[in-house]
Parts: sequence; structure tokens; C-alpha cells
Amino acid sequence: MMRAHVIGAGPNGLAAAIVLAQSGLPVDVYEAQAEPGGAARTMALTIPGFLHDFGSAVLPMAVGSPFFSTLPLVDYGLQWIHGDAPLAHPLDDGTAVMLERSIADTARGLGEDGRSWQQLMQPIADHWEEFAADAMGPLIHFPHHPLLMARFGISAFQSAQLLADNRFSGDRARSLFAGLAAHSFMSFERPLSAAIGLVLGAAAHAVGWPIPRGGSGSLTGALIAHFKSLGGAIHINARIDAGAFRDLISDNALILCDTTPAALLSMAGDRIKPAFRRAARQFELGPGVFKIDYALSEPVPWRAAECRRAITVHLGGTFEEVAAAEEAVTRGQSALRPFLLVAQPSLFDSSRAPAGKHVLWVYCHLPNGSKFDMTTRIEAQIERFAPGFRECVLQRHISTPATLEQADANLVGGDISGGASTLRQFLFRPNLPSYATGTSNLYLCSASTPPGGGVHGMCGFHAATLALQKLVAISRS
Repeated sequence: MMRAHVIGAGPNGLAAAIVLAQSGLPVDVYEAQAEPGGAARTMALTIPGFLHDFGSAVLPMAVGSPFFSTLPLVDYGLQWIHGDAPLAHPLDDGTAVMLERSIADTARGLGEDGRSWQQLMQPIADHWEEFAADAMGPLIHFPHHPLLMARFGISAFQSAQLLADNRFSGDRARSLFAGLAAHSFMSFERPLSAAIGLVLGAAAHAVGWPIPRGGSGSLTGALIAHFKSLGGAIHINARIDAGAFRDLISDNALILCDTTPAALLSMAGDRIKPAFRRAARQFELGPGVFKIDYALSEPVPWRAAECRRAITVHLGGTFEEVAAAEEAVTRGQSALRPFLLVAQPSLFDSSRAPAGKHVLWVYCHLPNGSKFDMTTRIEAQIERFAPGFRECVLQRHISTPATLEQADANLVGGDISGGASTLRQFLFRPNLPSYATGTSNLYLCSASTPPGGGVHGMCGFHAATLALQKLVAISRS
């Protein structure tokens, strides 16, 4: 029987491994780090007893994943925790715009823009399962819900600036949408920069923005436990270099790589066909992130008390301010007032810190590979909305783009998205057809393939599904 090898034990690699194991193949997963999970790991980065998420912290796309939602992960201890609201976006007037689970409640807080918000989000949220299956599907496929996807596409292909200008007149709705759109890592003037804002907003209403109890590593632990129950094996501290890759491929095995395109080239060398080699070399990296994990003596002293209702907080002020921060990064600069993504999981999960103490997870965007220290600017932005924050800090752990890449080779230059979200790479990520490399039995299954970044496992699911379909076709020929 053919064996399958998966290189990389991030969410996509584990998803691919589970699909292959479900088919009955013997599967081995190789992870270079001492702990599997890629960016979905929970670690003691500051003081003993404080548990921090190395990468992803809040996982709406995992709980809403068409594949992960089919797995019995609760049987392996996975528990989802929701905040009282998915998201808070504080403003300088001392209030916060709240993204509630209820579309109606969110709309009421947006005043005259409430109707527009509802018109944008309701169709997607009401049909989330069908929408997610299409939106997180392979790039080329016939949608299950063509009218819904056509309606989504009309808005999604717009720039965030155009959509906000056409849909919202008030600062509160514009600011809320700006924070969502900033997850795209794109200038708000670029096409497609509205798409991720629409998806994340609808996901908040449909499935929420939850965290796994104990941290994102709990999701990884559940995936691994399920994989092992299917007979799979995982090997840690097992970096696959060109020599080890040669040994794997010489066995005529099926190989799926949860790696960057460049890493695949490095391992496989001249075994990669010229067309894929060219595509991989032209693959454009996305911006990086600068991340700080805090151990706190008390909760963040938000000026807007509503911020304590949400696990996730977006800091950046108005639409125009958030847009300016993201535009600076696009131009290769470090924003003076960066847009911050903040998670405060210990408000709702007491397992993350000692009694009365808290953890805080914060990052901002900056140019790929930048060496600029954003600590002062990040803390000034937090103090803007939470005066006295610095007095709560017991210890901080700083992750630069370089240290992120050192801890996870897929985060090249701090790029957590698996590549730039440009229009070209929406169509060619990294090439067509996606997942297949042109080399027999060798596939790419990382976030550099559709549907891209995020903890959802769908890149691995689709790559493994395609690989199995091709094996069946060959066996019948």
C-alpha cells in the first residue's frame, strides 16, 4: 500500500493528514519544531502560569470551517469559549462600537447605517454553511450557491474604501468595518480589500469569534488526537531537508507539504517542474507582523467599559486612521499610529493566567522582514484607549518578524497570511491548478494555496482530496 507523508504539522498539514488517514492510507507527519501546531500553539512566553498563543488566538474560521466542523474534536477535549460580544472597537469619545452576535443588535448600535450593515451581512450569515463551503473551496469550482456567491462577489471585489464610501455614512459603522477590512493586510484602495471584512463580519454573526479553552494549542491537540486515532503517526524535531526529502520521494510515496513554495523548492530541487518552479519564485510575500504578549496584573483599564465584553478588540480609531496605518505598511513604512489586533482571552478563560492576573495578545502590521521596534508605538496606541495600561504590565514577550520566522519557518519575514493578498495571487496562489505541483504525487497544502491564510484547515483538506482523486483515477486507468 502506498504511504503518505505530510511535511509540516500546522492546521493545514494536520487537516491533510486526517483526510489521507480517513481514506485508509498509512500517514506520517513530520514537524521541524519540538511542538506541533505551526501558528496554532499555546506557550509559556512570559511568567510561569501565564499561557500565551504563539500565533492565532481567536479562531472564527476554525469554528466555521467546513472540514473541522465535521470532526469529533469535542471528543478530544476541545471546548469553544465565546465572549459576550465577538468584537469591540473603541473610539476617542470614550465609547466602543460593538460587533454583536446578533445582526439586529449590531445594527442598532450603528444608527442610520444599521440597515446597510444588515443588508451586507444577513445573506451570508443566514447561509453560512453553504457560503463557507464555496468561499473556502478551491479557486476553480462551481459554487453550490451561485446567487449568494455572485452577490458576495459584487461587494468583495471592491476596495474597502469604495465599499465604505458607498455603504456607510457614519463614523461608527465605517470604523467597525475598517478594523475588519484591515485583516486583509492590504491598502484600502486595492480591489479585494473589502472581502475579508465581509467574511469576518458575517462569521461573527453566524458562528462567533471564539477561543479554544486553554489556548489555540487545544485545537492542535484535538486534531492530533483524532489523527492518531485513525492510525497516523507524528514525528517532532523532524526537519525535512533535501536529503530527507529524497528518501521520502524515492519510496514512490504521496507527499503533501504544509510549507511555503520556496521551502518546497529548496527540498525538492530539480524534481519540481519548470512551470511550478517559476510560479514559486515569483510568489509574493505579504506584510509582516510585530507581536507582543503581555502578562498583566489586572484586566486592561479600557476607557470604554464595553471593551470588557469582547475577547477581541480592534485599536485604530476612525476609518481614515486605520486606512492610513495600512497604507503606510503597503508603502514599506512603519505606521506612526498602527492598527492593533488585541485579544484578551483570560477575561473569559481563567485557565490562561493565575487568579486575578491576565494575558494580553497584541500585534500590528509592518513591512515584511522589518527590524523596526514597534513596542513604543503599540503601547502608546493601547494607552490612548486604556490610560494606565503600562502600570498593569508584569512582563512582555516581543516577537519580531525574524523571531516569528525562527519559531515557524512558514512565517517568512513575519508573513502570517501565506503570501500577499493581491489580485494576481487571488487567481494564482501560487499557480493553476492549485495544490498540484506538476510532479507526480507531490502537492502543496499550506496557506500559500486557496483559500489562503487563517486557521481553517481547508488548504490541507482540498490538497489531500485532490491527491486522493488523482490516485483513484490512476488506479482505474
